[in-house]
Formats: sequence, structure tokens, C-alpha cells
Amino acid sequence: MNEILLIAAIWLPFLGFLANGLLSLKKEPASQKLVSIFGVGSVLISFLIFIFLTFAENTAIVSQSGFSAMFFTWINVGTLSADFAYKLDGLSVFMAWIVTGIGMLIHIYSTGYMEEEKPHFARFFAYLNLFIFAMLHLVLGDSLPLLFLGWEGVGLCSYLLIGFDYDKDFAAVAGKKAFITNRIGDAGFIIGMFLLFQLTGSLKYDEIYGFFGANSVDASTLNIIALCLFVGAMGKSAQIPLYVWLPDAMAGPTPVSALIHAATMVTAGVFMIARLAPVFLGAPEASTVIAFVGGFTALLSALIALTQTDIKKVLAYSTVSQLGYMFMAMGVGAYGAGMFHLMTHAFFKALLFLGSGAVILALHHEQDMRRMGGLYKHVKLLAILFWVAAVAISGIPGLSGFFSKDMILEMAYTFANGGKILFLLGFMTAILTSFYIFRLIFLTFHTSGDAVKKMEEGGSHGHGHDEHGHHSHHSGLVPLGWNIMGPLVVLGVLSVFGGYVGLPHIITHKTPGIVGYFDQVLSVAPSKAAESWHQHIEGSTAWLLMLASIGVAFLGLFTAWFFYQKQNKVPAEDSVKRSFFVHLSFNKFFVDEIYEKILLNPLKKIADLSYKIIDVKIIDASIDYLGKITLLIGSYMRRLQTGVTPNYALYIVSGTVVIAFIVFGGLN
Repeated sequence: MNEILLIAAIWLPFLGFLANGLLSLKKEPASQKLVSIFGVGSVLISFLIFIFLTFAENTAIVSQSGFSAMFFTWINVGTLSADFAYKLDGLSVFMAWIVTGIGMLIHIYSTGYMEEEKPHFARFFAYLNLFIFAMLHLVLGDSLPLLFLGWEGVGLCSYLLIGFDYDKDFAAVAGKKAFITNRIGDAGFIIGMFLLFQLTGSLKYDEIYGFFGANSVDASTLNIIALCLFVGAMGKSAQIPLYVWLPDAMAGPTPVSALIHAATMVTAGVFMIARLAPVFLGAPEASTVIAFVGGFTALLSALIALTQTDIKKVLAYSTVSQLGYMFMAMGVGAYGAGMFHLMTHAFFKALLFLGSGAVILALHHEQDMRRMGGLYKHVKLLAILFWVAAVAISGIPGLSGFFSKDMILEMAYTFANGGKILFLLGFMTAILTSFYIFRLIFLTFHTSGDAVKKMEEGGSHGHGHDEHGHHSHHSGLVPLGWNIMGPLVVLGVLSVFGGYVGLPHIITHKTPGIVGYFDQVLSVAPSKAAESWHQHIEGSTAWLLMLASIGVAFLGLFTAWFFYQKQNKVPAEDSVKRSFFVHLSFNKFFVDEIYEKILLNPLKKIADLSYKIIDVKIIDASIDYLGKITLLIGSYMRRLQTGVTPNYALYIVSGTVVIAFIVFGGLN
């Protein structure tokens, strides 16, 4: 019975996709109520089934084994076998809760946010449902091929959702950029998967775990495999150098940003490392690389977020930065801390993105924070929820982000291979995170902004360019319905209390609950296996690290308040000349331009040259010459077709003589 329920929970969103996909094909726009029932209902039922399975008797989920459900045979070639089979254990059920739970809230929110998109409403929900379906395969498949199928599925869906307004050039380009960048990473992932199969003889998780439990493998081999797999994670989870697609993903509607950034696609790389913990634990050098890539990604992205003026772009770079924290944790072997931060980040980042969407909607699709301000007295509940998310992500005590971020910083500090540098990277990122998120808060809700002031005056109108590229002129704030505010309230509660499942060990004097949970459910006990990677620190040092982390969070808050509230500063217009560092940060350190000059332009020239020489002068010319030869032969053959009967008789006799000569002459 449990197996049937598990399969149903995974495939229900696919049925929602089919239903809304068919409705999107109708000439007349489908009923939004019917689309919402299929879209929201399929994910809601899946979420409820996962809750039931978690607490049902004899499921053994909170253990290493859990239970599996076989759907049908998929691949069976030689020694390679992979089925559509699903594994519900402690790690996968945790991810299933996040994917369907946060996904359901985003679906509900979308019923209000996309209400004006009547012609495309059904298509949007079809894509959302397909995204959830692919993500469930990624986290619940019992083998790497099924994970990779979901991995590619969310890549396809992100392309469709980012480029939802495909008739706009910027959306189409952003969708292609996301798709192509991820394919680069996927090439590394495929190589790593093949190497792992060559080593273990299987791609099923249980058999891989069994192999590592019974065999000792040379670290150099595992380092190569781990690095190849991490290349895939770089693309999917937006790490240096493959992070450039994620900020451009803001071209999609805001619910898409929340779905991709908060709880699903971008966390896939973190989940993959946790799922393959035995591989990465046996690859200390590769893990060190992962930790430092995460640390530098966190810092670079935070530096860029400091000066952005588009509210969604700030949050996009914030996501890249927070993912850097997660990879830092994974690299130092703190898998529980990394997954803990994945969870808390899902809560407060979904709240931030959906909250930004509510602001954008209220201001008639204005996204520039320089045109905002003064919103607090108009949308107090929304402002309070934004403050909750900001306090959580900044690491101020009492809210969820503090617990997970502090745990990562402590584990980085004790890492034996460059831990002090990693801690410094994370520490500097914490200062910047607090500053840029409270800068966003003050600019959006508290400074005397342009848009709201003009709306209050009544003689002018709000104005701006929306996420779909439209220029808008409206007066008054758009009211926000229950389907917009309801999910935000739920996420606000989770952002406050979600961290209390992992209280610091210096307070409880034992392993934090959620981290102990992951230590139990992962295939090896990572905290024990990685003990040699870490140095012991005294309780006083741990307290000092925590107090320093708290101090910089308040420092960022105070600095943002001083500049953007007390002095009421508003970022300069794009045309204004900036200082050297601000210029670099505002232009994202020109990484895209460097890529274009060093990589894209040479590749375009090679492609153009290949087209002119190989395609035109060799392939096309060869085909043209074949055609000319055929025409030439045909022109001579036509001369034989005279229409004179004696001539044909002569051809027949001549041919007979020639054949007879060949046959009988050969016999002699």
C-alpha cells in the first residue's frame, strides 16, 4: 500500500501537467478556477501523502534503509540496470516535504500573481506541475540515472519557465543561457557517473553504498569522480564559474524565481553531494576544492548584490551567495549543516522572492528599488514579513537562518585544510549579506521613495518597467489578495521557528537535532567519517565565533540604516559616474563581458568559419557537385532515348552479346 501511495505522490503532478497542458491548447482561455484546482490540487495531495508516509507505521523512513517502490523496468543493458524505482528514506522524504510543501505555497501564490495572464494561465501551471514532477524524480529516484532524468527535467522546465514570455527577446535569451550553461555542467556530471559505474559496477544507491562499505578505494580515483560530479553541481546550483545563468533567470515571472531559487532546482547539487556522501568523503582534496569554490562564490555574489537596484536581482545574487554557504558546508564534510541551511534557506528565500513579487504587483510591476520607498504604512503586514525574512537571512539570533549559518561557520573554522580562510570568506559574506538585505528593506519600505510619494499626491502616476518588459502608468497600490498574502504568512512562521530543530551544541551540549537526523539517515555517518577533517575547539572559542557572527549581522543592519534610513540615500541613476569599486560591483565585475570576449566571441568566429568552409565549401559544394554529375550523366543518357524502335533493338542485341561474352568467356 505504501509503495502505491509513493508512486501516486510522484506522478500526481504529472497528471496535473497533462490536464493543464490540454486546457492550454483550447482556443478560448480555460477557466482559471479549473486550472488552479488541477495545478494546486495535484501538489497538495502529493504533500499530504508524503506527510502520511512519514508518520505511517513500519515505513522505517527515519533510518538508512526506508523503503522502495518499483514502478517499471527502464534500462537493462549488460551489467547496467536502472528502473523507474523510488527510494523513500530519511534524506529523500526531507526533500520531498520541501519540494511539495514550498512548491504548493508557490502554486497557491501563483493563482493570484498570474491572474492577469488569462491566455497563458493554464500553460504556466502546466510548466509548474511538470517542474515539481521532475524534481520529485530527482530526489526520490533510487539510482543515478533516475536522478539525472529529473536533473534534466528541471533543466527543461527552467528553460520553459524563464522564457515563459518567449516573445520578448530578453526572456528568450535568458532561457537559452540557463539551458546551455547547465548543459556544460551536465557534461561533467555524465563523465563522473560513467566513472562511478566503472568503479562500482552499479548506479543504484544501495549497491554503491554497499561497495564503499566493503571496499577501500584509492583517494585519487574518487577525487576525479567527485570533481566531475561537482562540475554538474556547479551548473545546476550556480557556483563559480557557471553561476551566470541564475541572475538572468529573473526574466521569468516572480513565482518562477521563487520556485527555482528557494527549494528546488538550485539545491539539486547540494542534495546530490549529500546522497553520494561516501564518494565525497573518500575524496578529501576534491572536497576541499568544493569548500573553497563555495566560499568564493558566496563572497563574490554578496559583493555584487551590494549595489544592484532591481529588487529581484539583489535576491538572485543572494541565492548564489547562500548556495555558496551550502557548498562550503558540504566541502568540509558538514553534510548535516549544509542540508539544515538548505531547509532554512528554502523558508526565508521563498518568503523574500514571493514578498518581492507582492511589492512588484502592488506597484504595478515596478522592480527598481530607487522608485520604491515609503511602502511600510501602506502594506504593513508585507513589510513585517519582509523584516522577518531579512532578520533570518542576516543571521540575527532567534530566527532560522542564524542557527544554520552559525553552524556552517563553526564547521568551516575547525576544518583542518584551510579552515581559517574559509571562515574568513564566510564571515565577510555574513557582513555583506546583512548590509544588502537591510539596504533592500529600507529602500523598499522606509525611505521616502518616488513611486509611493507620487501615488499619494494623486496628480501623478506610478511608473516603471515590469518583469515582462512593459511600461506601466497607474495610480494607487494594487490590493493583495489572500492567495498572495496567505503563503507569505506561512513562510514567515517557518522562517521564525524553522531553525529551532537545530539548536547549537554549545547550548544543548549535544548534536543539534536536525544534524543528528542527517547523520543517522545518510548512508554513512558523515560527522564521524569526517572527524579527521576537523580540529577540536573549546566551548569558549565556539561562543566567541557565535558572538562575532551576531555582531557582524547587527553591524550590517546598522550600516544600512545609517545610509538608507537616517541619511535617506537613494542609489544613483545608471548614467551617473560611480567610484571604481561600486562601478565594478554594479556591473557584476564584468564577468559576462569577460566570458563573451574570451569564450563566446572566439566560439562564434570558429562557428562562422566552420560554416563558411566546412558547411558551404565542403558539404554543400560536395552535394552540389554530386547533383551536377548526376545531371551530366543524365544529359548523355537522354541521348539514348531516341524513340526509334530499330535503335532499341540494336541496344538489346548489343547488350545480349556483351553479357554472353562475359558469361561464356569467364567459363573458359
